[in-house]
Amino acid sequence: MTEAVTGYMQSKSARGKAAEVAKHTFILAVLLFAFFPLYMMFNIALKTNKQFYQHPWAPTWPLEPGNYTVGWDTVGAAIPNTIFLAVLQTVGVLAVALLAAYVFARYRLPGHHILWSSFMVLMLMPGIANLVPLFTLLRGLGLLNTYTALVITAMAGGQVFNIFILRNYIEDTPEELFEAAEMDGAGPLRQIWNIVIPMNGAILATLAWADLGETTVPLPLPLTPAEGGTDLAAEAGGCAVRVKVGKDPRFYRLVMAP
Repeated sequence: MTEAVTGYMQSKSARGKAAEVAKHTFILAVLLFAFFPLYMMFNIALKTNKQFYQHPWAPTWPLEPGNYTVGWDTVGAAIPNTIFLAVLQTVGVLAVALLAAYVFARYRLPGHHILWSSFMVLMLMPGIANLVPLFTLLRGLGLLNTYTALVITAMAGGQVFNIFILRNYIEDTPEELFEAAEMDGAGPLRQIWNIVIPMNGAILATLAWADLGETTVPLPLPLTPAEGGTDLAAEAGGCAVRVKVGKDPRFYRLVMAP
């Protein structure tokens, strides 16, 4: 009996160790796939053209940090502009979305459901489909190559998702808080400042972080109002690197550097 129990325990321990090994092997494989592109980016960016063709996968010596100098010369001037635009766009998107979400959550206007459903349809429309009419509109308004164009297009494009999320959170806020605030004479703006924002700070911070990433990553939109300049945003500057070095023998490593 004792031998049977001992054998069972040893078998269970062996299966447990095998499961642990399989689990850690899977985790390591996922980490490898996640970090391998990052490794290759730095690996290629620090090579000469000859080194890249001879040893594309492994690091080589001496390193070639000059590729980053070229990238910085092209994109560096646009980074402060990008930070300024990203912060301004993020604040603007959240401010307008918060006001709109408050109205949708707190007031039942005539045709409320039709208006909300029509508004949600915009979530199904890809932004890339609006580039040509957007460019035509901005050109007609004389806003090409201006900060105003980048800010208002980002604010308009980021509204739908933010309003959809914030409306649900505002609706879940206890109604008693708004009623008490109204009895104390607080208007809508005061209610938003003293109730909605403090009680929904977590989701606002999450949306702010997501909007900040959206304003610094997408490429087509910054290029639409910025006809030829790379002084408006670093996204456009990064594209300029790719276009500029398209016929350069250092093409691969320069593209990886920015």
